[in-house]
Amino acid sequence: MTPHDATPHDATPDEAADKPHVTDKRRIDPETGRRRDAADAAAPAGPGADAADAAATDAAAPGDEVTGEDELGRARAEALDLADQLARRSAEVYNVQQEYNSYVRRSKADAAAQRQAGVNEVVESLLGVLDEIELARQHGDLTGPFAAIAEKLETALAQRFAVERYGQVGEEFDPEVHEALMHSTDAEASATTVTQVLQPGYRAGDRVLRAARVAVSSPA
Repeated sequence: MTPHDATPHDATPDEAADKPHVTDKRRIDPETGRRRDAADAAAPAGPGADAADAAATDAAAPGDEVTGEDELGRARAEALDLADQLARRSAEVYNVQQEYNSYVRRSKADAAAQRQAGVNEVVESLLGVLDEIELARQHGDLTGPFAAIAEKLETALAQRFAVERYGQVGEEFDPEVHEALMHSTDAEASATTVTQVLQPGYRAGDRVLRAARVAVSSPA
């Protein structure tokens, strides 16, 4: 075979690559005789056009790129997760604050209770002295320097610790603050009353340190 007899199919790859690409812009298809659309008329002819179409199809294939909706969905999920973590941490901080506040309240209450318990213990230890002072006063023996000292002691206990002596003849008997050691009946009595104070009672504020020991009379 001579070089002049070679067909186009016998061209080398380099020669095929050097051939120009022709775009068929005819509005009428010469094979079918039908009118072409503008997109079809502008499409490049030949194997180069097919390769370009294949490349465009591969680039637009689903799954190769993350769409904007997927990004938005992940951002929303992350925001919800962060909001949930923040709510949990806030709840933990709130619980710690409440526990601390409760601890402070209990500490203050316990401190006040311990202080009052200490005061009551000291005052109870002085009840015998206060009884002697009251007996001396009733018998007229509370005179001189001893009277001044006794008055200062009773005043200090009353002002600083609210210590009060109670128990008077004629007051109505109250089992919460009185202890009846003697009992009698009286036809003219309308209620149980104190007829004699055998030993006065003492209280510090609302707490009874020692009930008043008394003799009472009740209706017959």
